[in-house]
Amino acid sequence: MSPEAAETYALKVLGWIVGDAEILPIFLGSSGSSADDIKKRAQDSDFLIAVLDFVMLDDAWVLACCQACALEPEAMQTARQALPGGGVFNWT
Repeated sequence: MSPEAAETYALKVLGWIVGDAEILPIFLGSSGSSADDIKKRAQDSDFLIAVLDFVMLDDAWVLACCQACALEPEAMQTARQALPGGGVFNWT
């Protein structure tokens, strides 16, 4: 996946978060972001990585997001790795 495709993927995920009245407050609370931060940082790869990491905290969120946005769930980790600075994350 190219960095550009990864950014597009992550922006769709961010759009899903913003459009979900239950998920958005959880994201804002856990990330410490404000609505203004979302607007300002939407093109920041570090922020987009955090967006993908947040959604990947819950398999149900991944599936709901991908279904709503017509995205492949298997590509979420690939998109994260393709973003500048994403690399491979070791969960252990």
